[in-house]
Amino acid sequence: MRRDGSHGAVGAPGTLRRNLHSLWLLSARDLRVRYATSWLGYLWSVLDPLVMSGIYWFVFTQVFHRSTGAEPYIVFLISALLPWVWFNTSISDFTKAFSKDAKLVRSTAIPRSIWIGRIILSKGIEFLCSLPVLVIFAVTAGAELTWGVLWFPLAIIVQIVLLTGLGLIVAPLCIMFRDLERTTRLILRALFYGTPIIYAVTDLPDGFHFLGLINPLAGIFTMYRASFFPEQWDTAAVATSAVVSVAVLLLGIWVFRRLERQVLKEL
Repeated sequence: MRRDGSHGAVGAPGTLRRNLHSLWLLSARDLRVRYATSWLGYLWSVLDPLVMSGIYWFVFTQVFHRSTGAEPYIVFLISALLPWVWFNTSISDFTKAFSKDAKLVRSTAIPRSIWIGRIILSKGIEFLCSLPVLVIFAVTAGAELTWGVLWFPLAIIVQIVLLTGLGLIVAPLCIMFRDLERTTRLILRALFYGTPIIYAVTDLPDGFHFLGLINPLAGIFTMYRASFFPEQWDTAAVATSAVVSVAVLLLGIWVFRRLERQVLKEL
């Protein structure tokens, strides 16, 4: 993409290499800025999901007698909370993906979509770095690794597709409509409880099962959990998740192309 925002040749290997290099540099910069002045450093990647897991584990195992999820419940929680943190923090950062570095977005010749990709990549690296915590709890709690671990890489790919589509929609719209940044935070709070995290998609009552299916995160988290809980598998949720994620990506590409010039004028 050229400086004026128009689309240039995409297939040139040299251009692709430069764009990938730019993507990596921006993502690495985000990680350095995040941890440069932090005493805890890497621990911040896992502290939030660990605290949340501990709270929900205590409430649903020590205070109330739950009838949802699977045993060991702490592994059931963490296997969904870690990818949720990746999703939640990415969407939150999408709302200021362009405004945060407005001068660079306007002046650089790299595709503006890279400013969305660098968020997905940096948050994805944090997600991958948090996986040892899941392994430690799985070993400690006695969870057994199953054939379902083969679905784990596919879950990552589908989540990247979904995040890319949402980023291409949320980032430009938040420039055009400034109130959307706060609205997005409210939606994320509601979505947490509307997503099978503290419960499984198979736990939804019959009247709400359809609502769970159309949520693409339900199928994605099902694939993550299949590593330890193959009995939680739901083919309909996984298939719907893949279809919806691709549809969101296509919609995002269309929205981004329509709004890109207007976004550059607003910055």
